[in-house]
Amino acid sequence: MSVTSVNSRASVQTAIATASRKTGIDFNYLLGQAQVESGLKADARAGTSSATGLYQFIEQSWLGVVKQHGAEHGLSWAADSIKQTSNGRYVVSDPAARTAILNMRSDPQTAALMAAEHASDNKARLEDSLGRPATGTDLYMAHFLGLGGADKFLSAMADSPDRTGAGMFPAAARANRSVFYASNGQPRTLSEIYSRFAGKLDQGAAAGGATGAASDGLNGSFDAAARAFTDGDNEVVLGNGAVDNDRHWVQNTLAQLNVSRPDGAAATDPLGRRIDPLRPTPENARLAYLMLANLGA
Repeated sequence: MSVTSVNSRASVQTAIATASRKTGIDFNYLLGQAQVESGLKADARAGTSSATGLYQFIEQSWLGVVKQHGAEHGLSWAADSIKQTSNGRYVVSDPAARTAILNMRSDPQTAALMAAEHASDNKARLEDSLGRPATGTDLYMAHFLGLGGADKFLSAMADSPDRTGAGMFPAAARANRSVFYASNGQPRTLSEIYSRFAGKLDQGAAAGGATGAASDGLNGSFDAAARAFTDGDNEVVLGNGAVDNDRHWVQNTLAQLNVSRPDGAAATDPLGRRIDPLRPTPENARLAYLMLANLGA
């Protein structure tokens, strides 16, 4: 992987972490969704639709979310430029402004913020409709089928998980045959479709470098990325060659960031050896990066 691609990937992860912190939408979910949708490529474009950017927003969906949430994030000019017609379509009368607004789909900071706001809206409405907390997979169903379709899907699955999905969503099944049918032509059940989406999200999150599952219940906090390291007992190899648990890894990293010892004493690793904060170990760099992103650095 080239230095340019590494830097690009890091900037995308930073943008997603910032969006998570600002909106409360789970970092792992946002990362998993971006990986699935675009492979974390900020300039990704679909060949068969207007879908563009990290989260593959089509034009109307993008204009709608910018109209609703743009002003909250310093984009009042864009939100004010977008009008909604009587039939619900979003339009921008100034061609130059329209182009500028649509081009923001390829800006990772803006795309991540709007994706997080869109997910937050869907989360609230799904939870109100379903009467239970929404999971990352629920949100991805809303992304895939639309909010109304996801509500219909999830409600039906709760009552009849073995019901086939193609019969309920014939148009979606025709456009996405591999989702609704197995390779042998057997139609998949609602629970099978849901499970496959959950697996896809989790695989995407893992490929993007997430520290936890993207499909689980949404805790509403960026801190999930850090808690995934501190709550478990999995052994990891520290930069100094010692083997310790995840909690010590976090403590080690915090010490290197000069935030774990407010008394000013020299920071040490779990074996009592002094840590040089100017020379963080490579193994700690990823977690340090996430923590810095959480602090807005």
